[in-house]
Amino acid sequence: MIIAVALGALVLAVGGCVCVVWADRGGARWVRGVAAVTLAAGELARRPGKGGGGRNQGDSDALGD
Repeated sequence: MIIAVALGALVLAVGGCVCVVWADRGGARWVRGVAAVTLAAGELARRPGKGGGGRNQGDSDALGD
C-alpha cells in the first residue's frame, strides 16, 4: 500500500515537471494550468515554518548548542 502511494506521488511529481517544461515551450492552456499549480505547490513546500518537513531557522539543535 505504501509503495502504491509513493509511486502515485512520484508519477504526479514527474507529470508536473513535464507540464512545467511543456508550458515553457508554449503548451496548451491546460498544461499551463497544471504547470502553475505545480510551481505554486513547490513554493508552498519551500516556505519555512509552514510544512512539517523542515526545521525553522530559529530552532536550536538537539545538543543544546
